[in-house]
Amino acid sequence: MKINISHIAKLANLTLLPDEKLKLEKQLEETLDYVEQLNQVDTKNIEPTSQVTGLENITRDDIAKPSLSQNEALSNTKSKHNGFFKVKAIFKENE
Repeated sequence: MKINISHIAKLANLTLLPDEKLKLEKQLEETLDYVEQLNQVDTKNIEPTSQVTGLENITRDDIAKPSLSQNEALSNTKSKHNGFFKVKAIFKENE
């Protein structure tokens, strides 16, 4: 099968040099050959799976519980304003 690398590169918005096109064509052909080999494997009696570890949700449940008050949260900051942390600006306005 002849692969149109120029067309694929255009679709992917890639600029390729001639030697890069040859290399990519060879690699893509090898990949497609391997996929074809995989298509030949008999999977009739194999159950589909999305993962193989058997693990399920391993994170803890979120449980609402009391937290710091606003004053407690701000108690160790060097700079606050109107009940909020005050930080240096990280965005500049367009000039």
